[in-house]
Amino acid sequence: MTQSIRIFLSTGEVSGDLQGSWLVSALFKEAAAQQYDLEIVALGGPKMAAQGATLLGDTSKLGAITLLNALPYVWPTLKLHQRVMSYLQAHPPDIAILIDYVGSNLRLGKRLKQRFPIPVIYYIAPPEWVWSPNPGVTRQLVDLCDQMLAIFPQEATYFAQKGAAVRWVGHPLLDQLDQILSREQARQQLEIHPQKPIITLMPASRRQELHHILPVLLAAAQHIHQQMPDVQFWIPEALPTYRPILTQAILDSGLPISLTTATQTLLAASDLVISKSGTANLEAALLGIPQVVVYRVGALSGWLYQHIFKFKVDFISPVNLVAGREVVPELLQQEARPQRIADLACQLCSNTAQRQHMLTGYQQVKSQLGAAGVAQRAAQQIFDVLTEAKYPRMDTP
Repeated sequence: MTQSIRIFLSTGEVSGDLQGSWLVSALFKEAAAQQYDLEIVALGGPKMAAQGATLLGDTSKLGAITLLNALPYVWPTLKLHQRVMSYLQAHPPDIAILIDYVGSNLRLGKRLKQRFPIPVIYYIAPPEWVWSPNPGVTRQLVDLCDQMLAIFPQEATYFAQKGAAVRWVGHPLLDQLDQILSREQARQQLEIHPQKPIITLMPASRRQELHHILPVLLAAAQHIHQQMPDVQFWIPEALPTYRPILTQAILDSGLPISLTTATQTLLAASDLVISKSGTANLEAALLGIPQVVVYRVGALSGWLYQHIFKFKVDFISPVNLVAGREVVPELLQQEARPQRIADLACQLCSNTAQRQHMLTGYQQVKSQLGAAGVAQRAAQQIFDVLTEAKYPRMDTP
């Protein structure tokens, strides 16, 4: 007789929806292999829904990088959590999976633990192994989670040392490599000439990043275009709601810039990427695309983090964090000047030795990310935790 189980997943932002969609697909495959009738209810986005999750709320548009920018999302998130808890009270889950999105997920995870006798698993934990502006976050995560599924080896080591039950499963981007088109195929799909120099600008996955980072990247593109008049710029749309903002900014710039929703295809077709710090840096590295990494927040937020929270890290890009050294250049806050960005970009486009040095670093990074099959290993571990929990309604009659 097929046993029914219900899994609750919670994540936010564009990247969380993408990572969550890969896990949702793997969970359904594992459920079929173990002959479970699986229902997944989730806070996520359209990509998770497309893989079969029933959305209790769309959180793909929610997300902020600083405390000030997070304030507008506090009340909507609290109301959403209240609706979710009411739904789960009527439809209790067997296990809860929290993906990234730590501020919201910690609050929700604590409520779940108080209300339901279920395991809580954290997949893609916040990078406390890199920095900890609030040292209490690590303790809260360890106390909350029955299991943590780490995607970086340093992450697994850090949380294990803090007393967490943690497994390193590898980075889920590795699962996508065999699905990515070749450079020639990608250019054919996007109708780009095989020899056309292409630079991809990736300014934002969050709305406030459009405000702080997009103007800088467009100004840098102006300088690049003066030195490389044949270059074609592209920008991937993180969310459909960003298109009007991007379209107007492109018109104002007067630059030859195209938009697409096919982010991975665009990366595969690119000669260079200028990107805000984030998962896209690892995607470019795994595809062997040279890049320049930039990041900016508002002046007040930057001052608070520097002078009040004493925020200081050696690196911010995941490529450099994994390598433990500078593989890709990082330009943060005042250092992220258009001319400086343009100079580095042009150097990478013309300097074969500099490009090769970066590509060699990419190989080191890839070797530290694990092996393909990440989402399925994570799904198997989740079902192992379910089995070990031995809930009565999961017993085979």
